Amino acid sequence: MLNFDEEIKKFEKSLEPDSIDDALASYDITDMNDITFEAMKGIIKNQQNPLNH
Repeated sequence: MLNFDEEIKKFEKSLEPDSIDDALASYDITDMNDITFEAMKGIIKNQQNPLNH
């Protein structure tokens, strides 16, 4: 059964729309472009030095 008192203790208020940008800017988020770029650098490096697997 659901214990409402316990659930209220766990409650975290959501951010206001105006403060979401600031909260997200504080995180170091790797986007897909960064991931793809790093993968391509590894592929190119392996093609230049095929014996260094």
